[in-house]
Amino acid sequence: MATGDRPRTSISAWRPPVPGIAEVFHAHFTDHAYPAHTHDTWDLMILDHGSVDFTLDRRRHGATGTASVLLLPPGVPHDGRTVTAAGFRKRNLYLDDSVLPQRLVGRAVDAPVFSDGLLRYRIDQLHAALVHAGDGFEAESRLSLIRERLHFHLDALQPRAPGREANRLAAELRELLDSRIHVGISLHDAAAILHAHPTHLIRCFKQTYGLPPHTYLTGKRIDQARRLLLDGHRPAEVATTVGFHDQAHLNRHFTRHVGTTPARYKRLRTGAPISS
Repeated sequence: MATGDRPRTSISAWRPPVPGIAEVFHAHFTDHAYPAHTHDTWDLMILDHGSVDFTLDRRRHGATGTASVLLLPPGVPHDGRTVTAAGFRKRNLYLDDSVLPQRLVGRAVDAPVFSDGLLRYRIDQLHAALVHAGDGFEAESRLSLIRERLHFHLDALQPRAPGREANRLAAELRELLDSRIHVGISLHDAAAILHAHPTHLIRCFKQTYGLPPHTYLTGKRIDQARRLLLDGHRPAEVATTVGFHDQAHLNRHFTRHVGTTPARYKRLRTGAPISS
């Protein structure tokens, strides 16, 4: 590929309404070098394409492809640059101290690159949730699991397995979700009400019911949406009634669950068949 034909740099950034995440940053760089700088936050990065070379606290590191996770701690000087003419495509999460405490900075400096497929997969899932407005409960749940995995690497903390209290906590969380279907609830608030750690709450629920709590909540909302649509209500009205962010949010989840759009599903009440 000729130099003049290289794809242009592209960047997107936003601040999601998810506690612990200060910023989401997606970028494709074809020829870029960061000068030495520091962040006030933790920089959690995955690559989707290419290679990156960086110095952290005067020690050089590199990562290539989609197998690695990079974690750059706050307050420590680092730089970064492209390695090949194709550049690199990356996705960053800037995390505050509620996710990782300052005491772990030294361990992150010693080993800033993790070869961890599970962690990388969970970060990818979180980015997918953050792209869509209205999926805050899912994003908060996925961040909690990422935090646990990072503590496994930096703090040698093993995840706590659900014990005899699992069924009780799961039932209490399901009852809480059922009572808040329309207005929703954050994972942090649910954990505070039930006096349980957020990640432990997720594990107990999944062990008991076979699916994570955010998936359960979405399914309950879809069930209510189906009934309202067959009663003749408009999709836009249904979306806000059952707790989705807007009609686009409803459309995305409804189509994935039911295989057709809410508008087409609504036409079923006339008895006429529909085709996708």
